[in-house]
Parts: sequence; structure tokens; C-alpha cells
Amino acid sequence: MLEAIKVTEHLHWAEKDMAKKCVLSVMQKPVSSSQVYVDHWSSSVLKSPYSSSLVFPQKEEEKEGKMLKHSPYRQFKRAHRIVSTSTHRDVKSLALIGSGNQGYGEISQSQLFHYSWPGNSITIHGSPVGLSPRPGSQLNRASQPRVRLPQLAKGSRDGENSLKKLCILTAIKPSNVESEKAKFFKSDFRYNPQFEYSNPASPQVLEKHSKASDRFLTQAVRIMELALHKYGNYEKFEQATGGSLLTKGRIWAHVKKYMEKEGCVGEIVVHLTDDLLSRASMTVVNGRPTLTINISMAREQWLEGMLRHEIGTHYFRSINNSQQPWSSGAGRKKLGLKPVNPTEEGLASIHSVLFRRDPRLWRAALLYYTVHQAAHMSFSQLFHELARFVHDPGTRWDYCVRAKRGQTDTSQPGCFNKDQVYLDGILKILRHREKIDFQLLTALGKVSYEDVERLKGLAVMENVRIPHFLQDQARYAEQLQKIMAVNQLTDEELQALI
Repeated sequence: MLEAIKVTEHLHWAEKDMAKKCVLSVMQKPVSSSQVYVDHWSSSVLKSPYSSSLVFPQKEEEKEGKMLKHSPYRQFKRAHRIVSTSTHRDVKSLALIGSGNQGYGEISQSQLFHYSWPGNSITIHGSPVGLSPRPGSQLNRASQPRVRLPQLAKGSRDGENSLKKLCILTAIKPSNVESEKAKFFKSDFRYNPQFEYSNPASPQVLEKHSKASDRFLTQAVRIMELALHKYGNYEKFEQATGGSLLTKGRIWAHVKKYMEKEGCVGEIVVHLTDDLLSRASMTVVNGRPTLTINISMAREQWLEGMLRHEIGTHYFRSINNSQQPWSSGAGRKKLGLKPVNPTEEGLASIHSVLFRRDPRLWRAALLYYTVHQAAHMSFSQLFHELARFVHDPGTRWDYCVRAKRGQTDTSQPGCFNKDQVYLDGILKILRHREKIDFQLLTALGKVSYEDVERLKGLAVMENVRIPHFLQDQARYAEQLQKIMAVNQLTDEELQALI
């Protein structure tokens, strides 16, 4: 059952497609792209105290450009310079603008790096604020390339199923979460929420994802009890291993630094939000890769792991998949490929804790356990049950909503079983870790580890993208062994289970 789940997490979906909003504007009136020159900025343009963190230093750009030029994995043109633009509610945007060697081409409205920033916005609206062409070397607009974000192939499995995934995960997100949360907390946690849905999922879909597994329940509980023994509760574990919550400015700095390491600056649209049940999600919106980060869960020591999960795993495997013979649903069917999950989410979850000082699998274990308990309990019962591992009522509420989403009357037992796929995938990959070629597993795209050997002879290997943390395979193998040891998992145990 778990293997058939489409798992791209996207519980937050903006009412409007922000990527289509014209952000280079004066009083909300769009400015033609021909009015904006994107290579050289007057020193008078950016006078915000934040401008130093919004514009890439020129020397860094030139250095990065040279490195990317010789990278064997480079596939797409990079966009480098960044300027803050107009607001939409509490969300401001960053336009990704081409580097100097691309001349004075047009800037596409799709080139947006959405980003929340405190304080007043900076509005850029053409030549009146100092955007002027470089003297003596204007080029014909028609001859200039546009800076483009990567377009994932429409025929890819991600492309074909993005609407389906969106429909399922949006359909099971309650529309009255906040009002029901208020009632629940006011009742001293005894009330069972009555969730409403704008476009509810069909009974058949809910039934398909309603069966919880107990296959790895013993391992899930043991992982959490080991962490409890060392840290006392989840909140102390979170603070000790995750560190402090990051400000929006520091989140941006970390994201930029990570993208530079992976050579993908300018390729991904990024949203910062606090309206997301998961820590982050990687989705495809209008063919453009889009990363949404939950700022309320972005911790200093965990953020890079999240970026390895979303970009280093989901994004790179999607890009690699788009050039393979099995990129379409028909291609997968013809070759008899196994479902991409639990491999996809298991691999991404391993990368979340890779290189941590204490790589405990607590979150994956807690998600697995919560779903199992939800299948046998009401919402209120589940909430009190989770107090065994999590003290904070707000955190427990989030875990309960994730497990109970899709239900209307949560006084009844029932679950949405998607969250069990993480631990399921982790343990299966760890079980076969010594036989898996992890670089090849990434290069082949959205495939199960079980299909790697038979597909490698059919694969297109030119321009594949391999994340930096997979370059040293010996070190990678050491980290997998550390994850096994810290969580007291043994090969004998996993071989007996799987």
C-alpha cells in the first residue's frame, strides 16, 4: 500500500500563483521587460540597509561562473543577481537576474525567487531609479537569451502527476484548521475537530490511504525511547540537536550558500511561509521547481539537512529523471518499473540527518507511530497519547492533523497513511545499503533502488546532476553506518524484517 503513494508534500497552496505576478512595478502597474536593463546597476538603486545581503558580490559571481562553466553536471543557465521588489501581503519577492555575460536581455516574469523580508519594500521600476543601459554596447533584444528557470519535462512522471498530487494533498487539507484548533484548545484538548474541505477527496481515495502498517512499529518506538532516555523529551532533543530557529535573513543566507555548493543558483523558485504542516516541500508549479520552506521549523543545525532532502534528493532526481527513457508514465509502464516510493522519501529522509552529530530518526519514527495510533484512536485520544513523546501542545496538534487529514469527524478512528513512508523507506535502504550504488540511484532519477541494476544499461548519463554530499562515497557509507549505530539498528534485525 505504501509503495503506491504519491508523496510530494504540498499542504500549502497559495490562492494566487505568485510566480505569475509582475513584481517590477510602480503602484501595481506592470512595467515592460524592455524597460529594465539587468546587467549593471547604478549605485543609487539599492540604498536599503539590507541591500548587502540581497545582491551577490561581483567577485563571487565571476568565481562561481568559472566553476560552473567547467562542471560536468551543469545543464542550465544560472541567474545570479538579486533585488528586492514589491510586496504581496506579508510576502515579498526576489527577482533572479542574469549575470553580466548574458548582456541586456529581457527579464522574464517567471524568474522570481519569492522571499519574505522584514521592513519596507524596495520598488524598482525602470530607468527613473537609475536602471540605465551600459554606454556604447547595446545589443539587439531579439538576439539576447532570456534567463530561464529549468523547465521539467511535461512528459515526465512528475509533470504528469503534479496535478494529481496537488489534488490529493490539497483535497485532504482542512479549510477550517484554525477555527477547529481554537475549539480544541479551549476544550482542554477533549473536543474532536470536525474538519471541512473545500474540494474533498473521494471516498475511494481516502480508503486507498487509510490502512496503517505495524511492520516497523517496534523500531519506531525504540528509536523514540532511545532519544527520550538521552534528552528527556522531543523539545529538548529539538533544541539540543537542531539549535535555534533562524531569522528569515539567515534562512536566505543558508539557502543561497547551499545552492552555490550544488551549482543550482537561480534554478529554483523559493517561498518562505509559516502555513505548512511539513518543514518544507519541493513541487513543480507551471513546470518550474518550487521550494517552500516553513520558517517556524527552520533550525540552524537542521536547515542544510532539509536542503539535502528537498534539493539534493527530490530536485536532482527529478531533473535526472526528465532525460531518461522512463520519464513518462508510458515509459515506466513499458519497462515495468516499481513505484518510486518508498525509495524516494526514504533516501531523502536519510539525507535529512546525514552528517548530523546525533542522526536520530526521531521525526520519521514519530510520524510512523502517529499514523499507526491514529488508525485506532480519535483525535483527542491521539493527542493525549503523543504526550508520551512530545510535550508541546502546538507540536502535538500538528502531528495529529497530519495523521487525521482527510477525515471529517475525527472522533472516529482513522488515518491518512502517507507519513509512514519515510521510516519504511529509510529502513529498506539501510537494509540494502552495501549493495546500492547511491550515485547511480540519483543519476537514474525517480526509480526504486530495486530497479537500478537493470536500468543502468538503458540510462542517459550525460549532464546528470549528482549532489556534492554524494561525491565522497566512502564518507557517505560511514554516515549510513553511524545512523544505524545511533538508532541501534542491526543488519540481522533488518534482514529478518525485510
